[in-house]
Amino acid sequence: MAQVTIYLNDAAEKRVKLAARKAGVSVSRWIAGLVENRTRTEWPAEARELAGAWPDFPDLKEIRPFTSKDVGRARL
Repeated sequence: MAQVTIYLNDAAEKRVKLAARKAGVSVSRWIAGLVENRTRTEWPAEARELAGAWPDFPDLKEIRPFTSKDVGRARL
């Protein structure tokens, strides 16, 4: 397992320590969990298991019964 050094200002360090304490984990574990969640490239298993969980949910054809061309957007 890799080790990473990060630099935080005092206020950020206090917030991280508080968040980790509230979560009941070490600061290292809390930060590792944050990185894992923010860099995940696929949906978690819990979210994938929800697919099809609502049999009465309308499909795309019911939600958008007609399609039209997109309206041009102004350049910024």
